[in-house]
Amino acid sequence: MIRYLAIINTRTVIAIIISVITPIIAYYYNINYHIDLTLISIAIVFPLVFTIRSSFRRREKALEHLSQFRGAAKTIQYYFLSANMLNDEKKKEISVILENISETLMSHLSSSDYSTKELDESIDKVNAFILANNDMLSKSVKDKIIRFMNDLHESIENLHAIHTHRTPVSLKAYCLIFIYIFPLIYTPTIINKIGLDTTIWITYFVVILSEFILISLYNIQDHMEYPFDREGLDDINLDTFKLNR
Repeated sequence: MIRYLAIINTRTVIAIIISVITPIIAYYYNINYHIDLTLISIAIVFPLVFTIRSSFRRREKALEHLSQFRGAAKTIQYYFLSANMLNDEKKKEISVILENISETLMSHLSSSDYSTKELDESIDKVNAFILANNDMLSKSVKDKIIRFMNDLHESIENLHAIHTHRTPVSLKAYCLIFIYIFPLIYTPTIINKIGLDTTIWITYFVVILSEFILISLYNIQDHMEYPFDREGLDDINLDTFKLNR
C-alpha cells in the first residue's frame, strides 16, 4: 500500500493547496468566465503525454540493454570456462571478475553517482586477464570473447546514457508550471458552467480532482523516467539481471 502512495509528495500538497485557495478567491471576488479548454490540452495534456511516453520508452530500452548485458556476460563466462588450458583457479578468477562487473554496474545504476571510474576499472580487468593468460586461450576463443565484450561495452554505455540523461528539464519545468497554474484558469470556467447558485462543493471537488489527476500523472512520469532507483511501482528489479541471480 505504501508504494501506491509514492505518487503523493510535496508537489501534490502544493497543487492541492492551490486548488483549495483558488475557488475561495474566485467566489469571493465573483470571478467567472467561459474559456475554450482546448488551451489546457495544448498547454498541459500534450507535453505531459509526450513526457510519459518518452519515460516509458526509456524504461523499455533499459530492459533491452540489461538483457543484452547479462546475455553477453554469461556468454563470455561460458567461453572462459570452456577453455581447456585454463585451470580451475583461473576459471574461478575470471568468474569473480565478471561477477564484480555485474555487481558494480547494478550499484552504479541504482545510485545517483554518475562517475564510471570504478565500473571502467572492473571491465578493464577482463582485458588484463586475457593478456596475462594469452598463451592459454586459443585465437578463436579470444576472438569470440572480444566480439561479446563489444556487446557488453555497448549495453553498459547505453545504460549509463539512460542513467545520466533524462527527459528535457525545460519541458518538465514548463509542464509543472502549467499544472500549478491550471486551477487559476479552470476554476472560473467551472463556476461559469455550473452557475453561482449551485453548491460550491461541486466546484471544489471538480477542481481538486482534476488537479490531483494531473499532478499524479506528472509524478508517475517522474518516477518512470528513472527506472533504477527502486522507488516507483514500475521500477526495474536490477537483481534479476545480475550475472548470478
